[in-house]
Amino acid sequence: MFKLFKNLKLIDLLFIFIVAGLVVLQVWLDLKIPEYTTAITSELRRPQEGLLLGFSDWKVRVPVILENGGYMIACALGSLASAIIVGFFTANIAARFSYNLRSKIYNKIQNFSLSEINQFSTASLITRTTNDVMQVQFFLAMGIQALLKAPVMAIWSLTKILDVSWQWSLATGMVIVCLIIVISIVVIFAIPKFRRVQTLTDNLNRVTRENLTGLRVIRAANAEDYQNAKFEKSNDELTRNNLFANRVMGIMSPCMNLLMSGLSLSIFWIGAYIVKDGEMFDYMIVFMSYSMQIVMAFILLIMIFIMLPRVLVSAKRINEVLDSKNTIQSGLFEGAEEREKVPVVSFKNVSFKYPGADEYVLKNISFQANEGETIAFIGSTGSGKSTLINLIPRLYDATEGDVLIEGVNVKEYDLTRLNQKIGYVPQRGVLFKGTVESNINFGDNNAKEEGIKKAISVAQASNFVTRMGGLKSEIAQGGTNVSGGQKQRLSIARAIAREPQIFIFDDSFSALDYKTDKKLRAALKKHTTKATKFIVAQRIGTIKDADKIIVLESGEMVGIGTHEELLKNCPVYKEIALSQLSQEEL
Repeated sequence: MFKLFKNLKLIDLLFIFIVAGLVVLQVWLDLKIPEYTTAITSELRRPQEGLLLGFSDWKVRVPVILENGGYMIACALGSLASAIIVGFFTANIAARFSYNLRSKIYNKIQNFSLSEINQFSTASLITRTTNDVMQVQFFLAMGIQALLKAPVMAIWSLTKILDVSWQWSLATGMVIVCLIIVISIVVIFAIPKFRRVQTLTDNLNRVTRENLTGLRVIRAANAEDYQNAKFEKSNDELTRNNLFANRVMGIMSPCMNLLMSGLSLSIFWIGAYIVKDGEMFDYMIVFMSYSMQIVMAFILLIMIFIMLPRVLVSAKRINEVLDSKNTIQSGLFEGAEEREKVPVVSFKNVSFKYPGADEYVLKNISFQANEGETIAFIGSTGSGKSTLINLIPRLYDATEGDVLIEGVNVKEYDLTRLNQKIGYVPQRGVLFKGTVESNINFGDNNAKEEGIKKAISVAQASNFVTRMGGLKSEIAQGGTNVSGGQKQRLSIARAIAREPQIFIFDDSFSALDYKTDKKLRAALKKHTTKATKFIVAQRIGTIKDADKIIVLESGEMVGIGTHEELLKNCPVYKEIALSQLSQEEL
């Protein structure tokens, strides 16, 4: 928890210092009120000359009572004003703290590689960025006041009553001990459950997210009952854990009421034996007020302990994200101004396995790609095609061997400069809420309107973009208002608009019909004569015109060459080709 406090800014520390001074002022004003109460009581009980209270006596007493009553009202109003200002400052501190913390977590996640994202899971990262930060924010808003006020109030009150009566002090001490025992029991039972609650919240978010993203499949498969049962199981488990934790916490309130009432009763019961004169009676009234202040201080601490278990769990989960080591570290190389005559991309004895896995996904891959060449990858499902090209933009890093761009290892490149060299189109076209223009001119593309229109034309997307209403037409979140083929073409147009040195198409033509596929590849070849292109595809027709075709089988490179060469000397490629086209078509 304390590790998170380093995210407090200098202005927050200044506000905390101001809050501390106001809290001390508030406690001082609260503790002055019993003194004025005692003065009024003493004035009313002061012995009189004669049996009857005369009018002249009231003329003497009323001003004293009104004066002390005025002081009491002034203290109460001053305490109220201090409390309002303290609340304002603590709310600002907590809101600013959560803002900075959310930004820090988000920026950390932005730099995660795919392995880190898979380690935490998307649902968990969303929960940690939202729900866990809210828990810490709420604790900070309430906890600053309580943590500052409770010790000051308890110690100050104790100093005023310790020398009054050891019997009353003993009764107050016993109540405090009972409060500590109750707190300890609650914390011991509650912390494990609250840790479980946060994990179950992740699971509930995951199930809900799956249900929403897969809604079409669920309805098409009549799987509503299955999904409902899955959600009910997650929801029920979370509810049961929450109920147990909150029932344990629910013990606190009646216990506190019982102990406070018991303390009041014991003070009066003890007072019945030890009060022998008016002065001792005045002490009992004062002791009652101050003992209640002590108990209230412990109640404030109890409020902290009620929130603390869940906050500690949330803080630990946040620190797990912030303290995680990024496996993908940016290098310092920003690229040479004049390129040497070396291959644009080289793979040298590259092997790769996923973190924590025993089996290698890729084994000893070596090849070169020169300027303007088109390199295609084909193979059976799970042969490692997508994994291989993901090593170029460093979505993963090679376990063994080197991936070089212009003779420099990709690990030495500054990540920003590396990404500027690459136009990447993933298997699933990703569109963001906005317009056609904002999606194509995404990130640091900085393309002009003519460049955007040209990219749309090359990607064979002009017709449907015009029908939608042009560049300003709306795109829904996730591109749900366009088809799969349209989404792919817009994703391809985004990559083209970047005018990168290297294109990576990860099975990005799969949703296109053969005619559109052929026209797009022809336009792309004409528009990107100097760019190096990597294409992952399942269709022979998409890749047969490539300069080099690399055939993968179980993570190993079993063939490399042109379409005609592979038909002659690579049985795996010929088998794939014959499964799609006849001998005559080939």
